[in-house]
Amino acid sequence: MAPDKKAATISNVTFVRPAKFYLSGFSNIPHVTYFYIFLCFVYIMTVVGNVLLLSVIFLVKTLHTPKYMIVFNLALTDLCGSTALIPKVLDTFLSDNRYIVYEACLSYIFFVWFFLSVQSWTLVIMAYDRFIAICFPLRYHSIVTKPAIAAMLLLVWVAILSLISCMVGLLDRLSFCGSLVIQSFYCDHGPTYRLACNDTSLNYTVAVVGFIVVICLPPTLIALTYVCIAIALSRIASQKERVKALKTCTSHMILVAIFYLPLLGTNIAALTSYIHPNARMINSTLAHTIPALLNPIIYSLKTEEMLNSIKKLSKNNRLINLTRGPLYC
Repeated sequence: MAPDKKAATISNVTFVRPAKFYLSGFSNIPHVTYFYIFLCFVYIMTVVGNVLLLSVIFLVKTLHTPKYMIVFNLALTDLCGSTALIPKVLDTFLSDNRYIVYEACLSYIFFVWFFLSVQSWTLVIMAYDRFIAICFPLRYHSIVTKPAIAAMLLLVWVAILSLISCMVGLLDRLSFCGSLVIQSFYCDHGPTYRLACNDTSLNYTVAVVGFIVVICLPPTLIALTYVCIAIALSRIASQKERVKALKTCTSHMILVAIFYLPLLGTNIAALTSYIHPNARMINSTLAHTIPALLNPIIYSLKTEEMLNSIKKLSKNNRLINLTRGPLYC
C-alpha cells in the first residue's frame, strides 16, 4: 500500500465523532436550582418585553422609521437569542438531562453565537444612528433612510451568518477521542473545540477572529462614534441643547455597558489569568440573558414616543371592543 493511502486509512480509523457530549454545568454550588428559577423568570420577562416591543413597532405606522427598524432588529435578536439558550439550559439542568447529541450541540453553538453577534453589531448601527443625528442633524433624514438601514442590517446578518457558519463548520473536522465533558452550561465554542485530539490551530484562529469581530471591534467603533459626538457637543453653545442631545445617547450607552462589560471581562480574565469555571459560567449566563431582558425597558418602552404609541393602541382596542359590544348583546 502506498504511504499516502496508508496515512489516509489510519486517519479514517482514528477519526472519532462522538454520539453525544456531556454538559458539566456548575459544580459544588448549593441551591443552584434557585439560579435556574431566576433564569426562567428572566426568560418570561424577556419574551413579554420584546414581544410587546415588536408588536407595537409593527402595528403603529408612525414607528416605521429607520430608528425603529434598528430597535425592531435588536428586539428580534434578543428574543431569538434568549430562546436559543435559556429553555435548553433549563431542560438540561432542571431535568438533569446533561447529554446532548453531537449535531444538536453544533446547532446550539451556531444559534447562540449567531444571535449574540447580530445583537453586538445592531448596537453599532444604533451608535451610527445617534452619531448622524447629533453630528449631522440637518442631513439626518437624507443619510439615515429606510433603504440604507435595511442594507446595513442585511449586511450584518449575511456577514455574521458566514462567520458563525465557518466557525461551527470547522468543528466538524475535529476528532474527539478523549473527554466528552464540556466545561460549560451550554455547548460553547471554546470549551468544545478544546476537547479535540487532532490539530485545533485553525479553530483557534477562527475563534480569535470571532472574538475580535463580535466582542472587540463593535465597542471600539461605538467608542469612536461617542468621541465624535462629544466633540460635536462641545461646540454647542447652549448648555440646555447639549444636555438634551446627551440624553438621547444615555440609554444606548447603558445598553452598550450592560452588553459588553461582562463579555469583555470574562474573556480578558480567561486569557490573562485564571477564572473559576463557576464564575465564568455565571458571568457568561448573565451576559447572554440580562441585556435581552433590559434592552426593551431601557431603550424603548420607557420613551415618550413608545408610551404614546402603546396608549394609542390601547385606546383603539378599547374603541373597537365598545363598537363590537352591542353585536353580541
